[in-house]
Amino acid sequence: MVTTLVQIPLPGSLGQEQVFAAFNSLAPTFKNVPGLVRKYFTLSDSNEVGGVYLWEDRNAAEVFHSEAWRSRVLSTYGSEPKVTYFASPVIVDNSK
Repeated sequence: MVTTLVQIPLPGSLGQEQVFAAFNSLAPTFKNVPGLVRKYFTLSDSNEVGGVYLWEDRNAAEVFHSEAWRSRVLSTYGSEPKVTYFASPVIVDNSK
């Protein structure tokens, strides 16, 4: 398993309600993404949006976070995304 952390600085000052509404409208687009196990939408105190993604493997993550994806993010948010990759050899899930 691989985890990616995506951070995208937001230009201007979108309110939390606007950001959360955007998250809700985007969420269905992540259904059936090849190799994606789970995605958490994030909003930091410093007004960065992004997500924490859990992937089946690094290849699936890299295919998704492609140059085309980066271009869409830049076009949508006006900011370059930062993507950090983490090996995730052990996962604890307390939700069950």
